[in-house]
Amino acid sequence: MRPNNDQDNAALALQIKQWGRELGFQQIGIADTDLSEAETHLKHWLAREFHGDMDYMQHHGDKRSRPGLLQPGTLSIISVRMDYLPESAAAMNRSLDDPCSAYISRYALGRDYHKLMRNRLQKLADKIQAEVGDFGYRAFVDSAPVLEKAIAEKAGLGWIGKHSNLINRKAGSWFFLGEIYTDLPLPADDKAAAHCGSCKACLDICPTQAIVAPYQVDARRCVSYLTIELHGSIPVELRPLIGNRIYGCDDCQIICPWNRFAGMTAEQDFNPRHRLNTRQLLDVFAWTEQEFLMKTEGSAIRRIGHERWLRNIAVALGNAPASPAIVEALTTRLNHHSDMVREHLQWALDQQQDRAGGSGKLTAQSAGRDSL
Repeated sequence: MRPNNDQDNAALALQIKQWGRELGFQQIGIADTDLSEAETHLKHWLAREFHGDMDYMQHHGDKRSRPGLLQPGTLSIISVRMDYLPESAAAMNRSLDDPCSAYISRYALGRDYHKLMRNRLQKLADKIQAEVGDFGYRAFVDSAPVLEKAIAEKAGLGWIGKHSNLINRKAGSWFFLGEIYTDLPLPADDKAAAHCGSCKACLDICPTQAIVAPYQVDARRCVSYLTIELHGSIPVELRPLIGNRIYGCDDCQIICPWNRFAGMTAEQDFNPRHRLNTRQLLDVFAWTEQEFLMKTEGSAIRRIGHERWLRNIAVALGNAPASPAIVEALTTRLNHHSDMVREHLQWALDQQQDRAGGSGKLTAQSAGRDSL
């Protein structure tokens, strides 16, 4: 039966949180729909064109910051988080310290979180419906214009850190977020207080200095944007700074002192598939498109496609120590049908030759002849 007073709504809110924990969410909070402060920040960020080519960030008008425009009738937002950390910071640092290792952001090593969390949210909605009858709702997992971090902050799940990720005092930041917009007038939790203090470790560690000021990230410089969101050529001046990061970047999370409290995920689906946490650059560079599609099936990685996969790895190979094996691998792909891929391959070959102290640049034509 639908609650009809504050006491019933408060009891339902407690029940929702219990159901959420039973479904595998580590924390569940409830927020109201006033995102005016976040809206101001978003508009300032867009005005500075920090979104780069992510035009979808401005295509929906105010729907992103005004939940009632996205889902009419929304009165409350149920916000959830789910831990995904698959390995220790020491293991991640070992991979980053090895220039021939292929570093993939740890959120993408296992099954794509979108479907898993969306299914869990639907089960939570079903439990609510079984309790109160039909009610208005819509579930989201990074799939619509939703300010998920601002909502989670209002719901008490954590605070938005200087790197723009959400941080929880007891769990760090290695977690996914999801939401249910609902027409139930549930009592809102208290907004989380910020605890970054004077720390600026994330600003200092960012390999491309994309965190231009506390709480301000210029996506155009961010490795995650460059290797995932950007469809075209990676700016030449940023390529050497990317290192061996071929899909995303975790540096600002690895360095965050609050992540000493982060626990390993209990979700088997978030654990690495196909040894993606220990692959070498030459290994993944050798994948055909068919192998790429097979080994990234059900993974968030697949969304970038094989061409951008090769683009990213070419940059990392260009940043690796001089190696005849790398030069040979790059050369064998110089007949790739994509202009973008070939351009990154040639850049990488030039870097390899310069690092080896060669007297002249290795051109695509000469490399092709040498490989015959």
